[in-house]
Amino acid sequence: MAIVKVIEVLSEGKSIEKAIESAIKDAGKTVRNIRSVYVQDIQAIVTSNKVSKYRINAKISFTVE
Repeated sequence: MAIVKVIEVLSEGKSIEKAIESAIKDAGKTVRNIRSVYVQDIQAIVTSNKVSKYRINAKISFTVE
């Protein structure tokens, strides 16, 4: 039986996809066996009436060895 842990992270990127990829990449530096990402919230940061970047609040699930 596998044990699955969940951590919550915040990440930013020029697109929603880049923000998700950044969250996985940064979490992957210290966490192994990442299995899924659940994006809980998405926020757009606006500068000069344009979206400059996106911020996500995500939950990353991984199995424990």
